[in-house]
Amino acid sequence: MAIKVSDRAREWLKSKGGVATVRLSPRHGCCGGGADITVAEARVPDAPERYTCVEQEEVTLHIDPALVDQDLRLDVEGFMGMKKLFVEGASPTRSKQ
Repeated sequence: MAIKVSDRAREWLKSKGGVATVRLSPRHGCCGGGADITVAEARVPDAPERYTCVEQEEVTLHIDPALVDQDLRLDVEGFMGMKKLFVEGASPTRSKQ
């Protein structure tokens, strides 16, 4: 797994407790279609045992197993104290079970 955390994202995460979750979030269309969108949140996941945990320079990352083989980049955007994390490089496929 290759996940890069920008310097500004790392500093922002450290100010928020030093932990992030990168996961898939299902989105459903109005006509029955759907897609999984990769999201990042500055929090511990609800079920951490279901995630791959990576320690990286004072930041703990919980990565969804479906994203482990992706080259990801975690960064932060926003202004005037209104910042949020975002992920680049993810292209997961939805599995049918």
